[in-house]
Amino acid sequence: MENSKNQTGKRMLSLWLPYWPTDRLYRAQYNAQYNSQHHTRQQVPEAERDKSLALALIAAQQGGQRVAAVNAAAAVAGIGLGMMLTDARALLPGLSVHPMAPEEDARALAGLADWCGRYSPWVSLDNEDGRDAGGQYGICLDVTGCAHLFGGEDAMLTDLARRLHGFAIQARLAIADSLGAAWAVARYGGEDAAIVPAGEIRAALECLPVAALRLSPGAADALARLGLGRIGELYALPRGALTARFGREVTYRLDQALAKLSEPLSPRPARTSFWSRLAFAEPIGHRDHIARAAGQLVDDLCAVLEREERGARRIELRLYLADGTVRRIRAGLNRASRQPAHLSRLLAEHLPSLEAGFGADLMVLMAGQSDPLPAGQRRLDNTDTNGATEGETLEPLLDRLGNRLGAANVASFMPVQSHLPEQAARLVPPLSQVEAGEWRHVARRPVYLLPRPELVEAVAEVPDGPPVLFRWRGIAHRVQRGDGPERIAPEWWHDMQAGVARLAGETRDYYRIEDSRGQRYWLYRRGLYGSDAAQTPSRAPDWYLHGFFA
Repeated sequence: MENSKNQTGKRMLSLWLPYWPTDRLYRAQYNAQYNSQHHTRQQVPEAERDKSLALALIAAQQGGQRVAAVNAAAAVAGIGLGMMLTDARALLPGLSVHPMAPEEDARALAGLADWCGRYSPWVSLDNEDGRDAGGQYGICLDVTGCAHLFGGEDAMLTDLARRLHGFAIQARLAIADSLGAAWAVARYGGEDAAIVPAGEIRAALECLPVAALRLSPGAADALARLGLGRIGELYALPRGALTARFGREVTYRLDQALAKLSEPLSPRPARTSFWSRLAFAEPIGHRDHIARAAGQLVDDLCAVLEREERGARRIELRLYLADGTVRRIRAGLNRASRQPAHLSRLLAEHLPSLEAGFGADLMVLMAGQSDPLPAGQRRLDNTDTNGATEGETLEPLLDRLGNRLGAANVASFMPVQSHLPEQAARLVPPLSQVEAGEWRHVARRPVYLLPRPELVEAVAEVPDGPPVLFRWRGIAHRVQRGDGPERIAPEWWHDMQAGVARLAGETRDYYRIEDSRGQRYWLYRRGLYGSDAAQTPSRAPDWYLHGFFA
């Protein structure tokens, strides 16, 4: 007999939602009704939850309206998927019918998957939309090393089942050494909650149908035609014969289910290795209590990061509320840090706008992105012996500005070697390590440059001289002094930024002028008198205002 011991050391949990579309609809309707009556969100009350009425969701398919999903009562009454709506109504005249809403189902399932993060940071949908090959909805969790936080696997599974029942969600759960085994037992094991002890996958799968291996319909039918209906019947068959007869699919899925092949989980969001959690006996909702708990989580996370010599670049605080929703607070950092005071301050700025509803019964803080941060020598007064650099003193301020205004709205100017005013600088993230260019010695530049030059009406005494009068936005300005021209020609050897490619392809003569009120402007003339192909001898070149001097 082949060894069936767990080769990976993993423990996987599969959550199957056999009636998810109708459960989602029930939950949405009753929550809306409860909100309108009580002006608050809460779990669906038992007295209002009546699922004895048969319900079907329909979708327009070939030939007309067909049943796309049913609840348990409709399934018991004989309403099947794919049945014509007319046939379903003839079979069950009292059938309640609603349109299928796959986008709403997927959105709500993603929210439920986020909520499942209270049990493990590694949660994934069965597929991109949460449905398996048979159209059933499911969620999978990697609970390796997590069960002890709940008092063991049995207590964790009981807690998950209890909470889902409180949310009016019908589910079947299973934990096993592999994702394939957990998936099979949850769907075909016959129990609402099952735990396959470590190393006992073979016995647990032996009596299950071969469809539990997540085979394609064609492979499952081919096995059935040969009388191979149970997984246990495949154990004694030679691998070579199976592969030759059915291809690689059967042996591949069998090895995955028996934990002989690793099946990586693709968590949503990206998997993180550094996190801390805090569970409460009763939900907390007061802002001061949440802030105090967040501070404790920050201390715990920073201790883990210090032990691993890492620093957080992005942190996320999740509050798992009593109504099954999840609230998030995110903060990003320009450079890696594990200073508790700094991380706590970044989170605290978002707390005033946090809506905790009836309170959170679990809080999790994770470092979504981290960088190496070696330990440094510190003085007795807990200051850095090397002294803080200019960038280090700016980091807390830049982090706070970035989280308050948005990281894309906080940037630094980096010099670029170019005479073109539109290309003389570029925006980069603060404290960026991008190599800076140099500003060569050029004529004076205005302190403010318009996003795009604006056309003005100008009159010049001589063709190459500054204007003596110009009109901008309907106001006439008489020129007292003028200096120029400074000719700027296209830099054909440089790649132009997309937004200025047309402007940068023109020859421009710039003038620094001052009007009678003492205001100073930067104007340029596009082209030369009579030299531009687009001009006629009777038409003068166009003038533009491009910036302002102090």
